Amino acid sequence: MSRLRTYFLTGFIVLAPIAITAWIALGFIEWVDGLIKPLIPSVYNPDTYLPFPVPGIGLILALIGITLIGFLTANFVGKAILRFGEHLVSRMPLVRNIYKALKQILETVLSEKTNSFQQAALIEYPRPGMWALCFVSTEARGEVQQVTGGPEGSLAVFVPTTPNPTSGFLLFVPHEDVHILNMSVEDAAKLIISGGLVSPEEMETTRAIEALADLSDKPRSDADAA
Repeated sequence: MSRLRTYFLTGFIVLAPIAITAWIALGFIEWVDGLIKPLIPSVYNPDTYLPFPVPGIGLILALIGITLIGFLTANFVGKAILRFGEHLVSRMPLVRNIYKALKQILETVLSEKTNSFQQAALIEYPRPGMWALCFVSTEARGEVQQVTGGPEGSLAVFVPTTPNPTSGFLLFVPHEDVHILNMSVEDAAKLIISGGLVSPEEMETTRAIEALADLSDKPRSDADAA
């Protein structure tokens, strides 16, 4: 029974990440298909001719459409249309604020030149003596820099919540109070999502499987020794 339990845990460790990843990927594909497929004329929709739905058609068309829009926007006519559209949006009181904020965030995050979220760090938060893991966003600028900057200036850091790192707190911390870590952003994210259970020093999945296999061999070794 002990060996069967070890085999079960080993299989679970192998299959669980694959199953969860596949479930998330399929859910995303179905969500995009649900948005795009109703817009496809039935003549061009393969689901019309096949006895089963084809997953991913909506996602492929969405990727092609986004790429095509980017191509058209890069030329003179596309830029003129984009400026005209932004001019119309800028005349809408509530919509213009949302549009400008989202555009600036996306341009900053997707820019190849940005160093945002390239470093993990520790700060004393919410009080001295308690430490919180955070991601360094960028240097504080403008009025915020003038108010919060110490001798070396200040950094904008994002303190994520556990287990959902997409929500959290934006803090402006002096340079000298931000302790940059050697661990990668990916390792820091694993530490946050797992609630501290998975640290960068932990073994990888394959090594954990090997350890479980060693445990299954111990009863046999004991019996041989007897």
